[in-house]
Amino acid sequence: MAEPTSNVMPALLSGLRIVELASDRAAYAGKLMGDLGADVIVVEAPGGHASRGYGPFVDDKADPDRCLWWWNYNTSKRSVVLDLDSAEGRDSFRRLAQSADIVLEGEDPGTLDALGIDHTQIRADAPALIWVSVTPNGRRCADLHEPATDITLLSAGGTVWNCGYDDHSLPPIRPSGGHAHHTASAFAVMGALTAVVHRDLTGVGQHVDVSMLAATNVTTEVSSIDWLYRRATNNRQTGRHASEHVTMGIQVETGDGGYCSNPLGLTTAGNYKSVLDWLGELGLVDEFPEAFFLQMGIDRGGVSLKVLGQDVEATEIYRAGREALYLIASKLTMAEFFVQAQQRGIACGAVYAPDEALADPHFRFREYPVEVDHPELGRSYTYPGLPFTGDFIPTTIKRAPLVGEHTQEVLGEL
Repeated sequence: MAEPTSNVMPALLSGLRIVELASDRAAYAGKLMGDLGADVIVVEAPGGHASRGYGPFVDDKADPDRCLWWWNYNTSKRSVVLDLDSAEGRDSFRRLAQSADIVLEGEDPGTLDALGIDHTQIRADAPALIWVSVTPNGRRCADLHEPATDITLLSAGGTVWNCGYDDHSLPPIRPSGGHAHHTASAFAVMGALTAVVHRDLTGVGQHVDVSMLAATNVTTEVSSIDWLYRRATNNRQTGRHASEHVTMGIQVETGDGGYCSNPLGLTTAGNYKSVLDWLGELGLVDEFPEAFFLQMGIDRGGVSLKVLGQDVEATEIYRAGREALYLIASKLTMAEFFVQAQQRGIACGAVYAPDEALADPHFRFREYPVEVDHPELGRSYTYPGLPFTGDFIPTTIKRAPLVGEHTQEVLGEL
């Protein structure tokens, strides 16, 4: 385990050394642990990993050190260049891996074994080492070498079935942005840190085998469970949760053309009173003849989501609550509806574009957008920060490394 190098309060994962073989599949896992304070050493091939060639590039200059994909997924890491096709490179990798707490890789099964540097070969001399593999189907399956991409994994895992529109004559759609890779990386971090706890208690490391396919399947909300236990099929719905039954839309369009999301509708007596009062304050009661349903919602103490579609009265009360929100939203801006709904105890979220999200006061208060210095370019850039905060969680992150920037430094530490 690496030693802390300053008197500053240690970050959550300071002292952990992680050797990551550069990949698309596990890059986000390494980023999360690096941003949490671990010493993450990303091993690249000569010239840099292929992902450095993904566009777009800063200032539209195609350069491996200006790749925005690389910048995003490799913050807070050090870069070492090793030629694993050479005996010298493999020897350096063995020594580097055996100096680590965790090795993180996303290679196709059999690739590292053929080079003599897979987990069984390296852990033989380092039994406390934790080895995390992220592969499409996992290392323990019949389809080890079946080709896979983000869309094939999300489709086979069931996620794509849940995403799309009410009109089922249209094909389903997939979430964008490497959803399968992010999901698998999140499970890789959980598995790795659980293995660290086990190692600290027993002195023994282990192989953590992450299946990207399984990771996508367990994130289909209740759809997999509903099928396994009830043989019920949940169907996709526009902009809302897949469900066995058709539900009302949860996005409300505001007067300025924006959208807010109200996932729960009105459920408590307090919710119904707040909306009835809100209609009154805006002078909209006469425009909403179903206002008496809101009073019924108050009188019956709210509406349980469990009875919708079964209890006729409750369903109509709930529907009226939704329609009241549609009317109110049409008279306000997105910002006004978003803030006022929350002030009244009604669950609500603004539907932001990414740049709008970074400007949100809540994100700003949490210091989520962070400035990252790029001395090699003489500039700093705004990055999305960590998705969680805490006493031992850093509030800053470091820029992604240049190709082989730390090779001599890291190898000199061995």
